[in-house]
Amino acid sequence: MSPVTVRTISIEEAVHGKNLAVAQENRARFGNAGVLAANLLSSPGAGKTALLEATLRDTHADMPGAVIVGDLQTDNDAQRLGRWGATAIQVTTGDICHLDAGMVQRAMAELDLASLSVVYLENVGNLVCPTSFDLGESLRVALMSVTEGEDKPLKYPGAFKWADLILVTKIDLADAVGFDRDAALSNLKRVSPAARILEVSSRSGAGMEQWYETLRGRLPARERKP
Repeated sequence: MSPVTVRTISIEEAVHGKNLAVAQENRARFGNAGVLAANLLSSPGAGKTALLEATLRDTHADMPGAVIVGDLQTDNDAQRLGRWGATAIQVTTGDICHLDAGMVQRAMAELDLASLSVVYLENVGNLVCPTSFDLGESLRVALMSVTEGEDKPLKYPGAFKWADLILVTKIDLADAVGFDRDAALSNLKRVSPAARILEVSSRSGAGMEQWYETLRGRLPARERKP
């Protein structure tokens, strides 16, 4: 009997290769428009939408932004964000647990990038799937709330390892939930030693100015054409 030849085709590799090519197109388009693209990742309930509500409210005058919102089913988050006068585009992902570069590219077609400083990519609430998909962002932000437990970075290191910035959210609740700040910061630095870490509260406003200044400092230069 002749030996059997087995060929293994890596579907995952093909999918990620295609996504990376589209992500690079997105990154070039954002960059050419002088727009900061910020990809926000977190588990459900960590406070991404509340953070963006406060951000849009407080920075619309000097740093106009739009949001591309990824959600499995509802458009609730887009409705909340749209109340602040920003364009909020809902991407309903169905059974797909993350945004991908193609979804972002299609949503970008509805944005007037020339009028914007920042496009926030509010990813699906998930600390696993979204980490593998480059969307074309120039700033990756991971959120961790004080209600999630200090060992969250150790359980889901991929979500924090590649972050440029980590936001510890809901710090106004830290005492109430017995949050061990030292342990949490130690775990974050262990997983992502190069990332900047900010402690913020969308409700009280604590740390939010530092978040805004970080965004302003990452805005790309924009060439103004006559």
